[in-house]
Amino acid sequence: MNLDRALHKSALVLAKNGIEDSHTEARLLLGRVTNLSQVQIYTQLEQTLSTDEEDRLNELLVRRIKREPSAYILNHKEFYGIDFYVDSRVLIPRPETELLVDAALEYARNRSPYLKRPLLVADIGTGCGAIAICLALNSPDSKIYAIDISPSALEVAALNCRRQRVTEQVNLLAGDLLQPLPEPVDLIVANLPYVKNSDIPDLNPEVAGFEPRAALDGGDRGLDCIERLLQQAETRIIAGGCLFIEIGQGQEEEIGQLIRQYFKDATSSLARDYNGTNRVIKIAL
Repeated sequence: MNLDRALHKSALVLAKNGIEDSHTEARLLLGRVTNLSQVQIYTQLEQTLSTDEEDRLNELLVRRIKREPSAYILNHKEFYGIDFYVDSRVLIPRPETELLVDAALEYARNRSPYLKRPLLVADIGTGCGAIAICLALNSPDSKIYAIDISPSALEVAALNCRRQRVTEQVNLLAGDLLQPLPEPVDLIVANLPYVKNSDIPDLNPEVAGFEPRAALDGGDRGLDCIERLLQQAETRIIAGGCLFIEIGQGQEEEIGQLIRQYFKDATSSLARDYNGTNRVIKIAL
């Protein structure tokens, strides 16, 4: 079977099993088994697959039909223009989280010139390290603590830090929220679990069936981790510092109440994602 036939056949199988954008997904899977780029696939459509390659392609198709996310199958996800290794130990970075990075970088650009030391940053719930690494690469004068309660997630983050050569700038710490921080910081960035536990079964099968529940489950209200973060933040952030937190749809009012409860003098503002949903809340102290 040549590449052209394999591509057509794979896309058809995926489409019949309800996988959207089946042609693109088929091309990605085919690239994985042949070690060819997407351009090479199109320019070498008559190339014949070996028996081993056909078998491997079928294995990957079965995994995808079972709704395992492509990012886990390929061990790859692009975020903020950077290639990250991902697997089932970590949540897959979402495009809307790039808004969190944008907001944090804007704050860093505005505050860093007034400091006579590195900007101190804490990325809470770092997962694969995507946010911390993006901040490190785009704010090279900052010192970043990347924290996660999951040792296995930190293994993935460490791999990505080595790949992006930021191991000296990003300090990985294991622990619960802000507790491992060795010093107060200027900036706290957090993408914590914010899905109500009752809503998790209704998420799409790729998410509910494969992504780490601990990275999704925000408790009965979806706000358990966020509230605990706010409780801890008062003594962990430098005066004039700022928090940026990713939130779920419709949570802004409840989180606003929590902010007023724990930070009476703070000001807050919201940023919308590409779909018009309030996605990032900024808390300025």
